[in-house]
Amino acid sequence: MLRPKPAEPSFNRWYNRIIALIALLNLGLVFFDISYIPLRDVYLQFIPGLTRLYDPVKGISPHPSTEYYLNRVDNLEARIRVAGLDAPETEELLSDLRRISQRIVANNPFEAAGKSGYLTQINQTINQRVGATPAESGYALFWSQEHLAQAGWQNELEFFNTELRPLFAANYYRELEPFGRFVDRFWIIDLPFIIILGLDFLGRTYLISRRRPDLNWIEAILRRWHDLLFFIPFWRWLRILPVTLRLYQARLLNLQPVIAQINHDFAVGFAQELIEIIGVQVIEQMQSSVRRGDVTRWILEPDSRRPYVQVNNTNEIQAITNRLINVSVYDVFPQVQPDVEALIHHTLNQTLNQLPAYQQLQRLPGINRIPLQLTERLARDLSQAIYGNLVNTLEDPVGAELSAQLGKNFQVALRDEFQKSHNLEQLQDWLVDLLEEIKINYVKQIAEGDIEAAVERTEKLRRMSQQELPGR
Repeated sequence: MLRPKPAEPSFNRWYNRIIALIALLNLGLVFFDISYIPLRDVYLQFIPGLTRLYDPVKGISPHPSTEYYLNRVDNLEARIRVAGLDAPETEELLSDLRRISQRIVANNPFEAAGKSGYLTQINQTINQRVGATPAESGYALFWSQEHLAQAGWQNELEFFNTELRPLFAANYYRELEPFGRFVDRFWIIDLPFIIILGLDFLGRTYLISRRRPDLNWIEAILRRWHDLLFFIPFWRWLRILPVTLRLYQARLLNLQPVIAQINHDFAVGFAQELIEIIGVQVIEQMQSSVRRGDVTRWILEPDSRRPYVQVNNTNEIQAITNRLINVSVYDVFPQVQPDVEALIHHTLNQTLNQLPAYQQLQRLPGINRIPLQLTERLARDLSQAIYGNLVNTLEDPVGAELSAQLGKNFQVALRDEFQKSHNLEQLQDWLVDLLEEIKINYVKQIAEGDIEAAVERTEKLRRMSQQELPGR
């Protein structure tokens, strides 16, 4: 994670801020230069002085054809005011405007600037003004003495200057370089910034190489790779990355919320992918082991196991088994003894009710309660006897030996049965299917649901620890 330095000398802090602001100013000029051509019409309408200042940078000048056309309109207005609408000089200017209009429509000088739509809009506006059809020439009617006299030349020239002159003025001619590209002199404006940022870059990388003897200058330059984007003569908009980093490192821009969210999303996505890959890989390895019979041989053939490392010299499986037996006998069984007595009593009643002699005793008056009392007493004695025998078995060495013998013989019998082909194959198939179900149902569920909460808990703990640090 990128972090601003916790403490730095006052000179370094102000120097970093000044360089960061210079880089920010340069980035602003870069974006202005990129947007100038698309937004030039807006600048021309609202800030015409800016276009006069910046047009030479982009090699832009008024287009000769449209500029000449507008000059002829200005000459016409001046001539009418001096000599009148019916003067021969006025008719000569009107004839020249009609000829130039036809040439503009035929040659389309707006095309080079990508403004052919302006010419279409001019043609439609002229035709609508004089009521001409698309097949007719509205210019011939508009620039005629009859139309100007009938509609009023002041009104028509005011209409032209208001509606059409801005469209003609928006057209321009752009110079070309010898290789056919448009002239762009922005590098002249950009050069002073590149020199300043270049000197800063050389100084920073030199200091890094001095402070880190294990790094040469080239490796130090790679440590500041993002600053190299300042010196690329194309794709200048990429400078937004080093400028943002410099503003953040100079503490002029707070990126902690953005960085925290990026880290959060990265951690969640990476953890999800990692858990899915590891979980699926582990389960598939287990499935392969089951199919090869490794698990069965490990359980049923202890002698074939590889040397097993014991921690603390304890057989954990045997210890767990003994603890479960002790807890069941000494702690669990006394709590469920009433349930055992009830089960034995019910079983005895069910058994005795099937005997004819027992049914006869129940019909005799005065002694019909005796069988019920006997079964209750017998059930209680049996449950206590079972519990006592279990305790004695655990505490009696002979009983413990017999229990161990029983477990060993049970294991041998179980192993013999499992080694039968039909049982072994069925168990292996079930284990493989069970692992497949776990892989499908649980691994993906963990990756999708629990990781988000785990990451949030981790971030919460980190914030709590950071809040506690200043007070320590």
